[in-house]
Amino acid sequence: MTSHLSSQSTTPQGAEGDVNHSPRRKVWHEKNIDEDAKELLRRDEKVFLHQSVSTPCLSVIKKAEGIWVEDNRGHRFMDFHGNNVHHIGYGHPRLKQAIKKQLDDLPFAPRRFTCDPAVELAEKLADLAPGDLNKVLFATGGSDAIEIALAYARAKTGRFKTISFWDSFHGAGFGARSIGGEEMFRSGPIGPLLPGTEHIPPFGDYRNAWGVTEGSAELCANTIRYVLEKEGDVAAVIAEPTRAVPYIAPPGFWQKVRKACNDFGALLIFDEIPTGLGKTGKMFSCEYDEVIPDILVVGKSLGGGILPIAATICRPELDIADRYAYGHYTHEKNPVTTRAALTTLQIIEDEGLVENAAKVGDYALERLQEMQSRHPLIGDVRGRGCLFGAELVTNRDTREPANDAADMVLYAALNKGLSFKTTMGNVLTFTPSLVTTQQEMENAMNIIDHCLDEVEKEFGYR
Repeated sequence: MTSHLSSQSTTPQGAEGDVNHSPRRKVWHEKNIDEDAKELLRRDEKVFLHQSVSTPCLSVIKKAEGIWVEDNRGHRFMDFHGNNVHHIGYGHPRLKQAIKKQLDDLPFAPRRFTCDPAVELAEKLADLAPGDLNKVLFATGGSDAIEIALAYARAKTGRFKTISFWDSFHGAGFGARSIGGEEMFRSGPIGPLLPGTEHIPPFGDYRNAWGVTEGSAELCANTIRYVLEKEGDVAAVIAEPTRAVPYIAPPGFWQKVRKACNDFGALLIFDEIPTGLGKTGKMFSCEYDEVIPDILVVGKSLGGGILPIAATICRPELDIADRYAYGHYTHEKNPVTTRAALTTLQIIEDEGLVENAAKVGDYALERLQEMQSRHPLIGDVRGRGCLFGAELVTNRDTREPANDAADMVLYAALNKGLSFKTTMGNVLTFTPSLVTTQQEMENAMNIIDHCLDEVEKEFGYR
């Protein structure tokens, strides 16, 4: 039987992470993986379905602590990727202790019962969330939490259409991948996605669909308003308030989108799964713009890098589906996962991690901007807090993406003990833990500086 997928001649481009079918990945693998690791990787590859950004895997991990991951040989890497789960660092002692105690006190709550940690977590999120966002449902992952948000947007408005951005990622469920805008997750032989999921080009002055070098946010906001008016029956606009690529909207952009949603009866849903809980230097990224969505979704880091949990946080007027069950997940009020999340939030507050993210992030941006003055490969630097990146180009005038150079920098940095990811093929994207110190950030930026030197010599820039 011939697979439809195997007959396709193209490979999805512009992924939200570096793909595992890079030729350089194979070279790095052969030089850095010993026989024990190769055997486990072979077993892994045999039993897991293959995916472009996971199986086959890069290496074998044996330890994760703080900002560090360690392979089976004892080689350590500063993890400036972490899938955005390690805000408080891996294996935080206080979190592990809280989980162990909760396992002894109450390991599970069947769906028809509540428990202290679940209620306390919901109250805490309602207290932290901006505005009047105070009604909560929990899920086991961000993708499921997005599905809950979609369901309630439909229930509230009586509509089913959505507007979201091309190049965005919102999860892997059919609803989440339908509103997502990445080819890797929505294309191929998986059949029709959800109907009514309209997409528009995202803002970003350095690279955008309009080909402009300024004013892309205004064009984007005008397009959102235009589609809302022309469709007339859109349930929600769904977006990351800070694009995780990363791109930052200019002041006033989200106010315009908020007003457009209000004018045409659509809800505004902010996906803060990668950007929330302090990542960008504020507890929630939308606080920069002082815009309150109707629904805010958090996940990833909520479980402290140990347990999976996500939350959909809504305005009280969305509490309208008491005769239905749109967020009925077995582990919704699991005492262990909710205790982990509650403790994670307490650690973030008690250790001043939001403030630390802002401080070390500012330092990293300053370093990258200084590197930009010396490294012709760097075309643009952008970000906020512990979400920042450098876009590499072969020519600053044409802004041609330097995908091969970015791939080379990635593996050169791994050789020096720094792990991060590339996005859209040519953007070095860093999402370090919020516990990263100034010295650790300096060490990481020194590695990037050295790697850019090596790659620029290889490509003849120097």
